[in-house]
Amino acid sequence: MERIIEQLPRFFTLDNMALLAQSAGLTLAMTAMGCLIGFGLAFVLVYLRQTPGLWALPLRLICITYVEVFRRIPFIVVIYLVLFFIQTVSTDASLFTIAVIAICIYAVAYTADIIRGGIESVPQTQIEAATAMNFGRLRTLLTITLPQAWPIIVPPAIAFAVSFIKDTALVSQIGVFELTFRGKELNNQGFSALLVFGTIAMCYFLMSFPLSMLGQYLEKRLATPRGQRSARKLRAD
Repeated sequence: MERIIEQLPRFFTLDNMALLAQSAGLTLAMTAMGCLIGFGLAFVLVYLRQTPGLWALPLRLICITYVEVFRRIPFIVVIYLVLFFIQTVSTDASLFTIAVIAICIYAVAYTADIIRGGIESVPQTQIEAATAMNFGRLRTLLTITLPQAWPIIVPPAIAFAVSFIKDTALVSQIGVFELTFRGKELNNQGFSALLVFGTIAMCYFLMSFPLSMLGQYLEKRLATPRGQRSARKLRAD
């Protein structure tokens, strides 16, 4: 404890705080880009997976295989697979790009099941009614299915993004200068590990907590009136 107290003035300098803020921004940028792009691609994957007809059977099998495979591979393994594959194709790709691609691949696999669950929660009778009105698949998805599926999709999707802010620490293994990597650097400079990684832990909390609050707000905001009454009843009980 005496060592930590002695190091406090030297640790909380303007340069060190700027370094941590920069690396925290890099962590948020990787998470935002990877999860947003992955979320968009997951919609495409789910749409292709639900393509009807015998001719689309190979396409559906490819989509299902992708989700099942990458949901069962650790993220750190995905990072190294992307790293070694890209290095065989191009030596100019930045580590940041490699990290974002790895996050996208992983996010697609996980958010695809979230999106599929939300879409399948919409009563089939409404899909049949849209078909009877000569709505195409895409029009039905955009105008009938998604507006009702959003309350089911958004909360777990945000929860996934929150958890992934923490998982981005794994990209430090390939040398990306994110928050955990900077923490290792400061620790190697002689600062107490408890002081350094306690500060890093607080940084992760400050990044994750507002997003968690946003998820809770959107969950209440998007809830149906029936769901809101049920939630109030549960709180009253």
